Amino acid sequence: MVNLENRMRVTRSYAKRRASEAMGDQPQHKQPKKKRVVLGEISSNVLGNPNLPSCSKPRPRVCSTKVTKPVNTPLENAPQEDVIGLGKFSSDDVDDPQMCEPYVSGIYEYLRNMEQEEKRRPLTNYMLKIQKDVTVTMRGILVDWLIDLADEFNVLSDTLYLTISHMDRYLSYKSINRDRLQLLGVTAMLIASKYEEINPKSVRKFCEMTADTYTEHELIEMETDVLKTLNYEMGNPTVKTFLTRFIRVAQRNPKNPNLQFEFLSYYLAELTLTDYGFLKFLPSKIAAAAIFLAKLTINPKEHPWNLSLQNFTGYKCSDLKECVSRIQVLQLDRTGGCWEAIKTKYKQHKYKCVSTLTSLSEIPASYFE
Repeated sequence: MVNLENRMRVTRSYAKRRASEAMGDQPQHKQPKKKRVVLGEISSNVLGNPNLPSCSKPRPRVCSTKVTKPVNTPLENAPQEDVIGLGKFSSDDVDDPQMCEPYVSGIYEYLRNMEQEEKRRPLTNYMLKIQKDVTVTMRGILVDWLIDLADEFNVLSDTLYLTISHMDRYLSYKSINRDRLQLLGVTAMLIASKYEEINPKSVRKFCEMTADTYTEHELIEMETDVLKTLNYEMGNPTVKTFLTRFIRVAQRNPKNPNLQFEFLSYYLAELTLTDYGFLKFLPSKIAAAAIFLAKLTINPKEHPWNLSLQNFTGYKCSDLKECVSRIQVLQLDRTGGCWEAIKTKYKQHKYKCVSTLTSLSEIPASYFE
């Protein structure tokens, strides 16, 4: 057991130095060293107890749920000037080619259908049905480490979400020993980087980030196994895919965005990555719930949902109740749990310290009616 912990331990300072070399950064002002708590902190008690409670961390995964059709029932007090049709933005977006305004409706209809396909989503109960040696808590710790790794590698958040998607889908097909769980994690990030990044890091760099726990040959072998297991279906919509669009709809003035609201939405969405329980929700629903809770956190006296968001996301307030409540549990948790890297990341001033914000201890029931 001690050998296993030593194999999985990577110090934050070591990873930071390697990540800096990988990005070719020039030396700058000395930064205070951060202490990485990685997989070595999976204690014997955690590893030996698969019954420990779940620790609950922008292409998406599947469930057998039907797509919620846009509802035309007006919300009370929804400002008429804010109402935007499904797949439409404000008039300011018509001339912006990046917004794909003429055919965004078709794009989102396609994405909403794709996110439900079984081949693109993990089983919601694979820990019980497939895995024998890996626990929910171990998954949470690994995801937290991958978030830390993604931050130090400076990869796109799309890469991070796709990494977790690949990992969960693989675990839904094959049982894996705990001593190869970290190997699966870095391999999933390697594959996602090749899919999303312009200049993905080399296999050598990924090996170094595990303190050379695994060889390049092992990483390449695992990459081959993951690709074959997932039948080379590597692209799918994730929470981030929907979140970016939903944030823009939620902004009253897209030309003058509220950065605190944006970063808080990203933070709340990333929290869900560590929680195995969120696999049952469609990515679009998680994105919508993150928007709901972010708006509520910043302005608790104002109803967080309006007709524009309802029409564009396809979700009514009542559809989001369970998902919002689960995200709020993670937001209000101050014990650190399995999401230390996320909280530390979003405590930084460049992210407006949004992980220090808190929402109402209890959301009024009327907000979900």
